[in-house]
Amino acid sequence: MSKLVQALLSGILFTFLLDAFLFVGIKIHYIDLHNIDLYYNVLFADHQNIYIFAFFTLFIGFLIGYTKFAVAIVGVLFMLVSTVFIPSVGESVGKMILMQKNIILKDKKYTYIGDSYYNGRKNVTFYDYQLKKVIILDKKRLLKD
Repeated sequence: MSKLVQALLSGILFTFLLDAFLFVGIKIHYIDLHNIDLYYNVLFADHQNIYIFAFFTLFIGFLIGYTKFAVAIVGVLFMLVSTVFIPSVGESVGKMILMQKNIILKDKKYTYIGDSYYNGRKNVTFYDYQLKKVIILDKKRLLKD
């Protein structure tokens, strides 16, 4: 196998592992904290950014294939990603990636003003400011702006 192919495959593997750890921390400290009914696989699959994944695949693959200090940099990346297992960090990263603050959603009868905790495939987990509680809204019933 050529060195380029090995570097690319190694980059894909290590990037996938980093990504998996990131989303496990978000699942534990953000999704489960807000009692959102969501499987890890759906969270992981729905929130992948192909451009970020490709960048880190090439970056890590280049490090592993062509440099001598790859272990140190990949180790630092794993330590950084592992910080999502600290509850406050995992919650903050989850909010940064998944939460939308001060939004307005409408259906035929009501207007909802609040924070979207999670915008899923079929439902929106939403904290309504007037009701002062978390509600689940069916995306099929919501009007598009």
